[in-house]
Amino acid sequence: MGAGHAHPLYRQGDSRVHRAPAEAKLVCLVGFVFAVVATPRELFWPYLVFAAILVTVWVIARIPLRWIAPRMLIEAPFVVLAVLLPFAEGGERTDVLGLSLSVSGLYAAWGILIKGTLGVAASLTFAATTRADELPIALSRLGLPGMITQILVMMLRYIDLLSVQVGRQRIARMARGDDPRFAHQAAAIAKGVGSLFMRSYERGERVHLAMASRGFTGRVPEIPALITSAKATGTQWLIVTAPALTAAAVSLIAWELW
Repeated sequence: MGAGHAHPLYRQGDSRVHRAPAEAKLVCLVGFVFAVVATPRELFWPYLVFAAILVTVWVIARIPLRWIAPRMLIEAPFVVLAVLLPFAEGGERTDVLGLSLSVSGLYAAWGILIKGTLGVAASLTFAATTRADELPIALSRLGLPGMITQILVMMLRYIDLLSVQVGRQRIARMARGDDPRFAHQAAAIAKGVGSLFMRSYERGERVHLAMASRGFTGRVPEIPALITSAKATGTQWLIVTAPALTAAAVSLIAWELW
C-alpha cells in the first residue's frame, strides 16, 4: 500500500488525533475496550464517563456526531438480541410499562447494548483517524508476528476489491434471471461464493509470489520514504493512551465501589 491510501471509514483531517502515532492509538483502543468490557454492568455512572471520554476525543479529532451515528448501525443485530433478553431470561421479574421482564435479562440487555455501543464507537474513532497505510508499520512496531500482520493488512487492502466482485457477481446473476428471494436460487448463490473464494485464493497466491520475488521476507520494512509518522515517544505514549488509562481507572474504581 502506498502512502496516502485510505480505507472507506477514514475521515480526512489534520487534528492531533490524526497525527498521533498509530501504534499508540491502537493500544489505546484495545485498552479502552477492555476497560469498558470489564466494568460491572450493574453500575451506570462509569459508562457516562466512558461516553464523555469518547466525545472529548471526537471534539479534538473534529469528528461530528452525524458522521458517527449512521455507521453505528453495524451493531443492529446486537440491539435486537438485547431487546429479546428481558423476555427470554428467567429469575426475578419486574413490571416495566405493563410488561413482566426479567431483572437479570434487563441487566444483560443493558450490558450488551452499552458495551457494544461504546466498543463500536471507539473502533470507528480509531478507523476515522488512522489511514490503512499506517497499520502495517504500527503492528510491526508492536511486535505482532509477521504472518498475522500480513493477513490483517491484506484483508484491509482487498476487502473493497472483494466487495466490488460480489456486486458484479450479483449483477451478472440478476441479468441471467436469478432472483435471490427464491430458495431454489440458493445453489447459484453457493456456486458464486465458491467461485469468489477460489478467485481470492488464487489472487492471494499471485500477490504472495509477486511480493516474494521483490524480496519480501514476512516483515513489514520501515521504508523512510513511505513512513508517515515517527515512532511514538514516551510523552506521546502517555498522552495518546490517556483515554484508555482513564477508562481503566474508572473501571477499577467501579469495582471498588460495587
